[in-house]
Amino acid sequence: MAYDNICKYLAEEYPSEFFHWLLGEEPRDIQVLKTELSAEPIQADALSLLQSTNQILHIEFQTLPQSEPPLPFRMLDYWVRLQRKYRCPIDQVVIFLKSTTSDLVFNNEFRDTNTWHRYRIIRLWEQDPQPLLANRALLPLATLARSNSPNRLLEQVVAEVDRIEEKPLRGNLAACVDVLAGLRFEKELVRRLLLEEVMEESVTYQDIIQKGVQKGLQRGKQEEAVLIVMRLLTLRLGLLDPVLQQQIEGLSITRLEELSEALLDFKTATDLAVWLEH
Repeated sequence: MAYDNICKYLAEEYPSEFFHWLLGEEPRDIQVLKTELSAEPIQADALSLLQSTNQILHIEFQTLPQSEPPLPFRMLDYWVRLQRKYRCPIDQVVIFLKSTTSDLVFNNEFRDTNTWHRYRIIRLWEQDPQPLLANRALLPLATLARSNSPNRLLEQVVAEVDRIEEKPLRGNLAACVDVLAGLRFEKELVRRLLLEEVMEESVTYQDIIQKGVQKGLQRGKQEEAVLIVMRLLTLRLGLLDPVLQQQIEGLSITRLEELSEALLDFKTATDLAVWLEH
């Protein structure tokens, strides 16, 4: 979920950059649309809707190719709902983040009796990193682009982030790089290159973490809340000791919510252990 929230943040914070990258156009009067679509309301965590003059760009971020219902059907479903509501041209782009050999990442259409719907697919690990490196809003995605020397590419991304003079922007993009690069690199490597204190000062980083936890907690499922909190702790502290994992799995919904707030201050697994003892 952290990966999806990061991508949504980037697309919705920098819509013009995504329009230019994906459609090669300079949009006018661009706005971010709500992701709730009727008739039966659905809320897509990884769906971003950007509208310019009489045109909608629908971006779907996917970490894994498998989904339920299957992605091709969902893309058709989204298109029908958008067309019903806005009645304008719709460009749909699915961006796969994590490299895989699954055949599903090559399927760009839904076919059924008398129905054929197509959309664009971008496999990020096949993309030229240069256009991404040239646009600071896309720097976090550049960590996952094509490269014969991934570590060198990561160093280039970090160097570009370091050149950003505006401190809040630099901190937010560093936080995004930290999370997305985790799909490809060991956390320790990323943290060695990035200034950890910059990420910890990032309001966006903290906000993304909290939103991810709250969505799970609102569903009222202890098991789902545990999975979300465990993922966030792993992103922050690395792999956890099985004993600590077992303790977290036994927490109530209320305690999990408290932990989701407290983890922002954790520096090491010892901090987590101390918190669990109280």
